[in-house]
Amino acid sequence: MLLTGAEIVMECLLREGVDVIFGYPGGAILPTYDAMTKYPQIRHVLVRHEQGASHMADGYARATGRVGVAIATSGPGATNLVTGIATAMMDSSPIVCITGQVPRGAIGSDAFQECDITGITIPVTKHNYLVSDVRELAYIMREAFHIARTGRPGPVLVDIPKDIQNEKTEFIYPEGEIRLPGYRPPSMATDDQVKAALELIANAKKPVILAGHGIMMSGASQALQELAERAQIPVTLTLLGKGAMPEKHPLCVGMMGMHGAAACNFAIQEADLLIALGMRFDDRVTGNLKTYSPNSKKIHIDIDPSEINKNVRVDVGIAGDVGTVLSQLLPGLQSKTHAEWVGKIRDWQEDGDERDILNQDAGSTLLGAQVINDLWKHTGGEAITVTDVGQHQMLEAQYYPHQRPATMLTSGGLGTMGFGLPAAIGAKFGKPDEEVWAIVGDGGFQMTLCELATAKQENIKVNIAILNNAFLGMVRQWQEFFYEERYQATPMFSPDFVKLAEAYGIPAMRVTSRDQIPESVEFARQHDGPVLIEYVIEKEEIVYPMVPAGADLHNMLRRPKPGEE
Repeated sequence: MLLTGAEIVMECLLREGVDVIFGYPGGAILPTYDAMTKYPQIRHVLVRHEQGASHMADGYARATGRVGVAIATSGPGATNLVTGIATAMMDSSPIVCITGQVPRGAIGSDAFQECDITGITIPVTKHNYLVSDVRELAYIMREAFHIARTGRPGPVLVDIPKDIQNEKTEFIYPEGEIRLPGYRPPSMATDDQVKAALELIANAKKPVILAGHGIMMSGASQALQELAERAQIPVTLTLLGKGAMPEKHPLCVGMMGMHGAAACNFAIQEADLLIALGMRFDDRVTGNLKTYSPNSKKIHIDIDPSEINKNVRVDVGIAGDVGTVLSQLLPGLQSKTHAEWVGKIRDWQEDGDERDILNQDAGSTLLGAQVINDLWKHTGGEAITVTDVGQHQMLEAQYYPHQRPATMLTSGGLGTMGFGLPAAIGAKFGKPDEEVWAIVGDGGFQMTLCELATAKQENIKVNIAILNNAFLGMVRQWQEFFYEERYQATPMFSPDFVKLAEAYGIPAMRVTSRDQIPESVEFARQHDGPVLIEYVIEKEEIVYPMVPAGADLHNMLRRPKPGEE
C-alpha cells in the first residue's frame, strides 16, 4: 500500500485505537490535516490554543488510561504544547504529541516557523523523535505509543518535516513486538524482596500505607484494599492517589502532605513502617526530609527504579509494577490486627476534624469548602472532577471524597494553572457517559478560558464551576502568612463570567449563597452542552491545615478553634 507520510500517521493512529485527537492546524502540519479527511473514524477537536490540546490529551489519558493525542504545527504551535507536555511528564500521563516541522532542507536555516522542538522538549518528554526518513515513520509511530503507555507512562513527541508528510512510501504496519535497546521496564519483585517486605509487615506495630497515582495506573486498587484489610493497615493518599481506595473506607485516613489531613501526617510521623506504593516522596508530601517519619522502616514499590532512594532512603526498595508486586506479596501476607494503632488514628481524626466550616449558616458568606462539599453531596460523589491549581484544588482534595479511581484529575507535580477546563473537555471525550465538572479558580480559568469556544463548538457536556474570590487565592494566603499581608499582584480583576459565557452561547448562572447550590447543580444538568456556574466566595478564605514549605510534617498550621482567632 503506497501512502504519503501524512496518511501513514493517520493509519497508525487508527491502528493504535485512537478515536479523537486535539489540535490546531498550520502550514507545516497541513498535509496531515488534509489526510484527516480520509479518516472520518478519528474525530478532530479544534482547540483555541495548542496548550489546550496537550491538556485535553492529558485529561483524556488520565480519565481512560489510554494514550491521548495532540497535534500542532511547527514553531509557536509546537512550543505552545510544552506546558502541557511538562504537566504530563510530571504526572506520568501517557500522551503522544505530533508536530509539523519545516522541510528537511530548511532545517537549521531559521526558516519561517522553524523551531528545534525536539531539543526544547528533551527534559519534559519520556522520548522524542525528529523523523528523517518516511520509511521509518510507521515504526516510529508504533514505538512512540509503546513508550508512552508502558513502564512509567509519559509524553512522547514526534516531529515530522513537511516534505516527509508529502513523500510516498510503501506502508507496512509493524505488527511485531517492539524491542528497544536498554528499555526494559521492571515488573516483578525478586523472592528475596518479597520475603524482606513480608517480614517487615509482619513485625510492624504501627504500619501506614502511602498510596499514590501508580496504584491506579497499574489497576491495583483492589489489591491495595486487600492488603489494607487483611493486615489492618491504615491507608493515606497522595493528591494524585485520591480514589485509589474508597475514601469512605474505614481504613482510609485521607490525603497526606502540605494540605493533607492532620491525622494522616501525625500517623506518618509516628509510624514504625511506611509502605509506599506507586508514589515518589514528593516534597509536598514529606515536608522536611530530615524529620520525615524518623522512626519507621520503609518499603517502596514503584515502576521507576530512579525513584527508589531518590528522596527518602528505604529498607526494601522494589522497582516493579505495583499491581504485579502486590500480587506477589498477598499470598504470603498474614492476617493481623492493629486495633490500638487504628484507634489512635481515629482519635486524631476526631480531634483534628476541621470541618466545622461546613456547618456555618447558609445565609453567611459563601465559602469555597462549602461549595465543594455541596457539589459532592448533590453529585452523589460520582462525578469526575477536574481541577485547576490553587486553593480550590486543595479544597476539592479535602472536601470531595472519591470512591473510584481516576475520578479526580489535577495537575500535581507541575501545578499548572489553566489545566482544569481543557483537561475536563478531554476527560469528557474519553468518558462521555460520566458527569464531568471542571472546578477552577478565577485566576487559572482565565489562562485557558478560550477553550469555552472549543466546548461550545463541540457541544461537549462539561460543567464549569468557577470559585471566584477575586484573588490569586493560594498566593494571597502565603502573603498573609509569610509576607505580612503585602498583597502584591494577587488582587484579581475578572470579567463578568456569566456574561462571558453567554457571549459564547453557554448557559450560565451566578451563585452568592449556599442555598442556591442545589439549584445550580440542577441548572447544570438541564442543558446538553457546556454550562458555567460562578460561585462568588469569601475573598480571604484560608485552606487549613497547612505545612509551610520545608517545615516538619507534623508542624501544621491549624484552623483556629472558636475563641482562638
